[in-house]
Amino acid sequence: MKITLIRPNLGDYRSSDAMAPLDLAVLAARAPDCDISFYDERIEPVPLDVQTDLVALSVETYTARRAYEIADAYRAHGASVVMTGYHPTFLPDEALRHADAVVIGDAEGAWEALLADARAGKLAPRYFGNVERPMHDYRIERRIFDGKRYLPIEVVQYGRGCRFGCEFCSVHSFYGSSVRHRALDGLLEEIAALPANRLLFFVDDNLYGPREEFLALLKALAPLKRRWSCQISIDVARDDVLMDALVEAGCRFMLIGFESLSADNLRQMGKSWNQISGAYRDVVRSLHLRGIGLYGSFVFGYDADTPEVIERTVDFALDARLELANFNALTPTPGSPLYARLQRENRLVAPDWWIDPLYRYGDPIFQPRGLSADELALAIFDARKRFYRWSAIARRVLDGDAPRSWSEHGMVAIANVITRREIFRKQYRHLGT
Repeated sequence: MKITLIRPNLGDYRSSDAMAPLDLAVLAARAPDCDISFYDERIEPVPLDVQTDLVALSVETYTARRAYEIADAYRAHGASVVMTGYHPTFLPDEALRHADAVVIGDAEGAWEALLADARAGKLAPRYFGNVERPMHDYRIERRIFDGKRYLPIEVVQYGRGCRFGCEFCSVHSFYGSSVRHRALDGLLEEIAALPANRLLFFVDDNLYGPREEFLALLKALAPLKRRWSCQISIDVARDDVLMDALVEAGCRFMLIGFESLSADNLRQMGKSWNQISGAYRDVVRSLHLRGIGLYGSFVFGYDADTPEVIERTVDFALDARLELANFNALTPTPGSPLYARLQRENRLVAPDWWIDPLYRYGDPIFQPRGLSADELALAIFDARKRFYRWSAIARRVLDGDAPRSWSEHGMVAIANVITRREIFRKQYRHLGT
C-alpha cells in the first residue's frame, strides 16, 4: 500500500524555521511494509496529483484550512484521506467533511487498526488512540526526513503530557492529567545515533516531570556530552540541585512560558504558580549565570492587559536580555478551556476563525477587556517588531549575560534573524492558499 504523509503549512508558502515533525515519523515507523512518501509544506511544495492509496495529514488549528484544501484535492483523485493531530481530535465532525477517517488521540494502536481496515477497503470514520498507553514501544522513522532542509536541530521526545492545565492550552484536554515517559535506554540509544555536532531539542510540552524521574534523565544525559534545549516550566528554577544538574547534562537553551507580568492575568489563565516560582528577573539572571539562554514566551489578551502592560512586558524582555521572545496573541483554539469560556461569554469574533476565508494571521479573534480587538492585534505586532529590531538583536547577541561559545553566539543571531523574517512573512497572511 502506498501512503503519502503530509504536514501542511498555514498556506502554500515556504517557511524558514521548520523542524522535523516527529508525529509523522511515528506513523511511518508503524507502517513498515508500506511505500511511504512524505511532504512538508513548510519547506517544499506539496504535489496534489500524486497517485497514492492513502493520504495522512497532521493537522493543527492554524493549518486546518490548508489541510482541508489538500485533502479535497486528493479525494477528488480517488485517494482516501486520514487526519491526525489536535484539531481533528477536538473537531472530528468538521474534519470528516474533508476526510474519510480521523485518528482521535495518540496514533499508536489506532494507526495500525486503521491501516488494516484500509487494506481491506473498510475504513471507519473514527479511530481512537489511548492517551494513557505506556510509551514502552515508542519508535520513529527518521529516514523520511532525509534530504529535507530543516533547521540544523535534531528533535527528540522523552514524554507526552504536562503537569499543568493552563486555560489557553489544549495539551491537558488532549492527554488528561497523566504524563508518560519512554524508557531511558531507548532515548539514549536514539540520541547516540544522531549527529554529534547538532543541538538537540526536546519537543516535550514540559520536560520537567516528577522530580526524581527528571533527575534520572539529567544524570543519564550528562555522559553523552550533548548540547540540548527544551520547553520547561519556570518552577525548575526554584531548585538549585536541578539547575546544576541541567548544566551538567548539557542544557544550553530553555523555552519558558512567563506568559504575563500581571498577577491578575496569571490567576485568570490558571498559572499563578509562575509567581511563586521566583521573580522573573532573578530566574533569568540565575539561568544566564549558568550559561543557559532563554526563549521567553508571553501571551497578550487577558483581561488585565492594556497597552501599558504590553509595553512594560517588552521592556522586561529587552532589559533582561532574553535571547528570543515570542509575544503571542491569546488564541482560543478548540479543546482549550479558553475557547469554551469565550464562547460562553459571546466574545469570539469568529467562532470558526481557522476556516473563515476572511481571517488573516494576526487578526483579532475575540473581544478583549482592556483594549479593543484591533488595538490588541496592532499592539502585539508592534511588540514583535520592537523586540526584533536590528539594533535590539545586535545588543542581545553581543552583550548577552550568558557565557557561551562563538558557535552559540552565532546560533542566537541566526535564530533572531529567522524569527524576524517569519514575523513579517506571516502577519496579515490569509490562511489556506
